[in-house]
Amino acid sequence: MSILSYIIWNTDPEFFTIPLLDRPVRYYGLLFALAFLITQQIMFYIYRKEGKPERDVETLTIYMVIATILGARLGHVLFYEPDKYLSNPIDILKIWEGGLASHGAAFGILFALWLYVNYKIIININPLSKPKKRFIFEKQKRPHQSYLQVVDRIVIVVALAGCMIRTGNFMNSEIYGIPSKSEYGVIFAHDVERTFDAYTSPIKNIDFEKDETRELNAQGYVPIKLKIDFKNQPDIINDESIEFYFNGKFKETLNYSYVSEHIYQPKDQVLDYKVSKNNDGSYSAVVNTYGIPRHPTQLYEAGTSLAIFFLLLALWWKYKNETPPGLLLGLFLILLFGLRFVHELFKENQVAFEDEMTYNMGQILSIPLIIAGIIILFKALSKGRHKEIDG
Repeated sequence: MSILSYIIWNTDPEFFTIPLLDRPVRYYGLLFALAFLITQQIMFYIYRKEGKPERDVETLTIYMVIATILGARLGHVLFYEPDKYLSNPIDILKIWEGGLASHGAAFGILFALWLYVNYKIIININPLSKPKKRFIFEKQKRPHQSYLQVVDRIVIVVALAGCMIRTGNFMNSEIYGIPSKSEYGVIFAHDVERTFDAYTSPIKNIDFEKDETRELNAQGYVPIKLKIDFKNQPDIINDESIEFYFNGKFKETLNYSYVSEHIYQPKDQVLDYKVSKNNDGSYSAVVNTYGIPRHPTQLYEAGTSLAIFFLLLALWWKYKNETPPGLLLGLFLILLFGLRFVHELFKENQVAFEDEMTYNMGQILSIPLIIAGIIILFKALSKGRHKEIDG
């Protein structure tokens, strides 16, 4: 077995449960929130070093949170599933069901920062205060902060936030890649285990294990063992009922779309299993089948985003206030979305209509951002280093 052997990933997406509320906290949500908290502290540091008002960072954080969530959600709605959501608009609000697009977040952030630099926006929702106006929206340039100067600093922390969010996707076992057709990759086992953990299932527990006694099959999938413990129900579960279950409902479940993405067991192939009876009267079984290792594209994107963060931070550290306006933004757009275009080659399409396209939606949306990055970078390099730019 190679050094880049596959791993079996079955981590529960729920990190812990809040006792009093009985509400689970998922890794994704935790990392999403931490991304804003950590990046806010980095922005405080950057503004402090550049002699800019740190209180502006708090305002920036509010803009960023709103722009990221709204932009990512509307991006998914408009780019990936417009028919579904426009026919039932209330579902747009159900962000807990998933559906956030990073390209939408990028457009949302760029627009929000333009508002931040050029307009004064105040919304007072405190019922105890008596302001002259509860809503203020008026054109007002922010002193000593040009649009490019602000965006150049923001993209540093956006790259780090992208790393944390993609790590959250990995913890959720979502947005995974295409089959690697080799021993390299990740078998995402959590959805399979959860499927067999239903109330009506006779299975008490199911575990994935590598099987190093067999070779890859003709499709390039890896041999694995499903180690199964049945519930101790002697009146219901016996040799005959287990045989009936394995050759019926169990095999049928292996062909569900969200299970067959990770387990390869053709309908016309005889199921290879062995049943044993335990000392307490319960039954266990081992099923020999094949797992489908996939490219962990979430980690690819997390790793490249982290590298971009360190590169942009190093450039800012070198120039600080003298950073050529647009230098960091141009590099960010070229590197992040250029690499995103490459990552998409290894990712499963998110929606069915992409299967008929030469380039998927993620790649198509990346192209204009890459082109914009090239133009911005060229202009930044042609202007060279600058001192503070007045807003």
